Amino acid sequence: MRYAALAACCLVLLAVPGAARDRNQVPAATPIGPARNCVPLAQLRDSLVRSDRVIDFRASGRDRYYRVTLPQSCPGLESERRFSYATLLSQLCAQDIITVLYQGGGPMRGAGCGLAPFQPVTIAHAR
Repeated sequence: MRYAALAACCLVLLAVPGAARDRNQVPAATPIGPARNCVPLAQLRDSLVRSDRVIDFRASGRDRYYRVTLPQSCPGLESERRFSYATLLSQLCAQDIITVLYQGGGPMRGAGCGLAPFQPVTIAHAR
């Protein structure tokens, strides 16, 4: 009985890193048209942080996404998976800056990172 519990515990410990790795994999994306410098905010439903460099913005409509591959790694983006932005326009543009938001006793501001062009894509196994 004791060995069965120990074996089950080890299986769980071995499975966790693989599950975390799967969650952090950037899904393949196929470009569908030219990249855009700006996208109207009204078209964006939510964002999916894939890594410290890749954000997929889900657009209005069925399975429509814009992939933004940041020019440089944005520290903390992948681990926190949340960011803010400020714009005076009704659109989000490649020149805009996002700010990583850390959770811990209330939201705290982290690194500021420049965006990049918004590439329309289809995403393999989009969720």
